[in-house]
Amino acid sequence: MTQKLIVLCTLFGFAFGFGQKVKFDKNKPKDQFINEIISKMTLEEKIGQLNLPSSGDFTTGQTKSSNIGKNIEAGKVGGLFNIKGVERIRDVQKVAVENSRLGIPLIFGMDIIHGYETAFPIPLGLAASWDVSVYEKMARISAQEGTADGINWTFSPMVDISRDPRWGRISEGGGEDTFLVSQMSKYMVKGYQGDDLAAKNTMMACVKHFALYGAPTAGRDYNHVDMSRWTMFNTYFPPYKAGVDAGVGSVMMSFNDVDGVPATGNKWLIDDVLRKQWGFDGFVVTDYTGINEMIAHGMGDLQQVSAMAMNAGVDMDMVGEGFLTTLEKSLNEGKVNIAQIDAAVRRILEAKYDLGLFEDPYRYIDSKRAKKEVFAKEHVAEARRIATESFVLLKNENQVLPLKPDAKIALVGPMADAADNMPGTWSVAARFEASVSLKMGLKDKNVVYAHGANLVDDKVLFDNATIFGKKPKWDERSADELIKEAIEATKNVDVIIAAVGESSEMSGESSSMVNLDIPVAQKRLLQAMYDTGKPVVVVLFTGRAKTLMEENEKADAILNTWFGGTESGNAIADVLFGKVNPSGKLPLTFPRSVGQVPIYYAHFSTGRPLSDEKSDGCTFEKFRSNYLDECNTPLYEFGYGLSYTTFDISNLKLDKTTLNQGGSLKVTVQVKNTGNYDGAEVVQLYTRDMVGSISRPVKELKGFQKVFLKKGESKTVEFNLTTEDLKFYNAEMKFVAEPGEFEVFVGNSSNAKLKSKFELK
Repeated sequence: MTQKLIVLCTLFGFAFGFGQKVKFDKNKPKDQFINEIISKMTLEEKIGQLNLPSSGDFTTGQTKSSNIGKNIEAGKVGGLFNIKGVERIRDVQKVAVENSRLGIPLIFGMDIIHGYETAFPIPLGLAASWDVSVYEKMARISAQEGTADGINWTFSPMVDISRDPRWGRISEGGGEDTFLVSQMSKYMVKGYQGDDLAAKNTMMACVKHFALYGAPTAGRDYNHVDMSRWTMFNTYFPPYKAGVDAGVGSVMMSFNDVDGVPATGNKWLIDDVLRKQWGFDGFVVTDYTGINEMIAHGMGDLQQVSAMAMNAGVDMDMVGEGFLTTLEKSLNEGKVNIAQIDAAVRRILEAKYDLGLFEDPYRYIDSKRAKKEVFAKEHVAEARRIATESFVLLKNENQVLPLKPDAKIALVGPMADAADNMPGTWSVAARFEASVSLKMGLKDKNVVYAHGANLVDDKVLFDNATIFGKKPKWDERSADELIKEAIEATKNVDVIIAAVGESSEMSGESSSMVNLDIPVAQKRLLQAMYDTGKPVVVVLFTGRAKTLMEENEKADAILNTWFGGTESGNAIADVLFGKVNPSGKLPLTFPRSVGQVPIYYAHFSTGRPLSDEKSDGCTFEKFRSNYLDECNTPLYEFGYGLSYTTFDISNLKLDKTTLNQGGSLKVTVQVKNTGNYDGAEVVQLYTRDMVGSISRPVKELKGFQKVFLKKGESKTVEFNLTTEDLKFYNAEMKFVAEPGEFEVFVGNSSNAKLKSKFELK
């Protein structure tokens, strides 16, 4: 056969007998196995591997006749997402393996963000546990359930740093701090992927959204991002890198631009930073229609932006079909090259190999496992336990909490009986019918219930903020009638529990807000409850920081529960009645006013700070950096959270006062439970670089430990601080630990006062 004929056979599908289904050979090295597959593929099949459509146009038994099914048969699909259930997935995989020319298996993805059918707290709530074992355990159970139901790829963890609670998707991440979110990134990847990606109960994780998505202008979703590279590398990049260092298999691009270039087409971001600097060897996927949306960014037509994404290093196109419909033309015109396409195909095939799909395409499809492991009792019990760890006690005047077992309770508020909101935003696979509302969680208590108020007064806003069918009750009665009923419910009770805040979809994607107050309709209800003279416990549901000045002043207690997942109601009851002592800490700063945003603890000092270090930040000084009409300080600082007991942190010791480059420093404190309840405290370590070549933050979190102590018990808590912990990117973008003086702070929030000093040589 001539060389020309061989080339023609390759291009036109091995019409002369070379086309054959892939057969796994465990004795072949991975590289050789993948090389052989690529050598057999037509250009159409290669581009097909880069195509990730969403399912939805077929049910079990209809795959072959669907548009997607026909594309799968033609080798034009690399994976599917948003498909649920082992029988549907088996049906689709069978078409890929048995009916396509090469029989390359599909990868199946889903947004398993904070649980599969068993829903855990939203990620912001998980972060509030300040417990790395929680991050890993949630991901481990999510992987176990998801893989039992046929899913082998999750679009999680979302590790975007955000310091702007106006942005709705702050609920999906770990908050404002680089160190805390990096720990979440590391341990969630570990939980999803385990030690063996090919195991039946592990799945490939996907760090997202790369990069800077959490810092949009004006807090508006999908919006322009503008920051220095120094800020990128020191503050926003580390959590993504932590996921890469943990071995994450995939990375998803963000919708925003970086340095004026959309992330999805940003070669510096993908090729230079992610691949060359960080050594990422997995595959890169766009977000939903991310390539197509570069058209609106002004980057050209679909062919141009698709070529731009390919040249930047994107491997898989989610939904948009830009690669599928334009890459061949771009290749013929020299706008992309075959080596780039082959490299993208290789990375996707390697992921499928690592997942064990070539060895057994049906590895994750086991109906017996699904029946046994999805929504298992032990998973639900863990969801309840973890939810209690996520709640943050913001106020507890006169120890109104915990409640007495026989307390007579008036339960009011639009979130009291909203079971399908309890899993929170992005809980696409959750069993909403099994979710436990607060009213249900208190069913065995002495409770009188009244709706009390609608979520908001405006029906249009209500409909916009309660999409996906998760609508709290809308009561057609007037506000006065609802409040009158609530007042009536309080007449013979000891305490009022007001379940207020946001619905689950008032935060999350495309849910930005300019007003962070509790909605007016609910404020009227709260005022009526305060006016009764009975103790008022505010149970707050939220996916972001709220402005709670009035509530902090008037309520007797505030328990921030975020959205706690499937077992929310039971978990809240556990905490309200003292079965569990709350131990959560805020993963983001709660401002006094939206006008303070962005506000965060790791800020930089100004040349004109307030002159008195002991100031509460509320005394105005002319020609100093402050507001005429508001304090500099937040209402609740990062790391803040109360307990039913009290803790004393003392006796801070450093094992040396000088630290050499490459060395380590031991930091110890004594922690004692000085109250009347057993409980857990989060001991937090911060540092400050006193003199640097560039300005440095006033404090930076460098370590934390959650310590459980029985009443009266004390323990020594030890931290190991290394020179790696002190490194940062300087003005020349070199990652260095600069010699000089450092302060160490230890406490139970970012307001830690206990401090010492050391010198880095």
